[in-house]
Amino acid sequence: MTADVDTSIPGGRNNGHFPQHRQGEPEQGFWAPGDQVLWRYRGNGTDQVHICRPVTVVRDDAELLAVWMAPGTPCVRPVLADGTPVHREPLASRYVKPRVRSVEEWWGTGVLKLARPGEPWSVWLFWDQGWRFRSWYVNLEEPLSRWSGGVDSEDHFLDISVHPDRSWYWRDEDEFAQAQTDGLMPAALAARVRQAGQRAVEVIQSWGPPFRDHWQDWRPDPSWPVPALPADWDRPAG
Repeated sequence: MTADVDTSIPGGRNNGHFPQHRQGEPEQGFWAPGDQVLWRYRGNGTDQVHICRPVTVVRDDAELLAVWMAPGTPCVRPVLADGTPVHREPLASRYVKPRVRSVEEWWGTGVLKLARPGEPWSVWLFWDQGWRFRSWYVNLEEPLSRWSGGVDSEDHFLDISVHPDRSWYWRDEDEFAQAQTDGLMPAALAARVRQAGQRAVEVIQSWGPPFRDHWQDWRPDPSWPVPALPADWDRPAG
């Protein structure tokens, strides 16, 4: 391991020492650092997986699941049936036009994803080139459900961006409103999502975990390979 790469895990074990057990099968209910699993999202209101991201486990215990999505990772994401990226479609028709699933490489720098058991959001860390930390991203979602090959959730459209100076702002409020208009976000669920967002804001304002935990200083083990996308990436959870 090179001297200028810090792979220590905040609040956890050093990821340079991997327990020896079968990949993808949690040891005593948890995966070991270096295991490769799938981080998936179902389509809103359906059981069909429409987003799948192979990731490497950084830390997994009763308090936190942390995973690394490396640059160049092959990921599944939805596109419109004619191939148009979803974000380029006008908002008024974005959620009503037919979609298909496409496999593409993650084009940006890597993403570290953190999720606490039972919490209705995950926190993602983004860097620019050269490991210059950019921001945290709070993705409001169903609490992750674990299965033998990874974790599943459902995205709730509304998000929060948090910057190193501790400033924050809501993101995608227009998409959140459109999803309600299009019937993808019933009123009761929308209210719960907004409440979850307010609780997340309270954590941000108090600078609670994971923001205070120095995850921005973490670095991946350089020996980790980029995970492959398995042929059965959309298999039922089990």
